Amino acid sequence: MLHLLWELMLAVGIAYGFIAGKPEAVGAAVISSAREAVALSITMLGIVALWSGLMEVAQAGGILKGLEKLLAAPVSWLFPKVPKGHPAQKAMLLNITANMLGLGWAATPAGLLAMKELAKLEEERPSVPKGSASNAMCDFLILNVSSLQLISVNLIAYRSQYGSAAPMAIVLPSLAATAVSTAVAVLFCKVHKS
Repeated sequence: MLHLLWELMLAVGIAYGFIAGKPEAVGAAVISSAREAVALSITMLGIVALWSGLMEVAQAGGILKGLEKLLAAPVSWLFPKVPKGHPAQKAMLLNITANMLGLGWAATPAGLLAMKELAKLEEERPSVPKGSASNAMCDFLILNVSSLQLISVNLIAYRSQYGSAAPMAIVLPSLAATAVSTAVAVLFCKVHKS
C-alpha cells in the first residue's frame, strides 16, 4: 500500500513539472536525486560495515551478553507472560539492544523473529483469537517504536553526509527524546493492563 502512495506522489510531481512548463527542472531533479541516493547509500554502507564490525567485537568481548543480562529483568517485568529464556525473550532482548545502540536496521530481523515467537507462544494459549495480536505483541511493538537510543548512528551518518558542522550534536537531544518516549511507552504498557 505504501508503494502506491510513493508512486502517486512521484507521478503528481512529474505531471506538475510538465504542466508548469518546467520539464528541464524535472529531468535535473531526477538526475541529482539519483546521484544523491547513490552517495547516501555508499555512506550508509560504510556506516553499516563499521558498526557491524563493532557489534562483532562487542559480541566476542561479551558486551552484548552483558547488556542482555542487564535488560533481562526489565524485559521480564514488562512481559511477565513470556517465560524466561524463551526464544521470544531472547529475540526481544537482541532487538532492544540493537535499538539502544542505534542500529535499527540490525534490530528489525530480531524484532520480526520476536513477533513470530510471540505468535507461537500465543498459539499455545487459545485465549487469543487466531490472527490477532496479543497484549505482549502490542506492548513489544510500542516499546520497539519508542526505542531508547544511546547512540543515533543513522542520524549521525545522515548529518555527516549532508555537511553538518557538528554531526554528533544530535546525541544528547536524541537520548533525551528517546528516553522520554520509552518512559511513556513503558508507562502505557503497564497502565493499559491494569
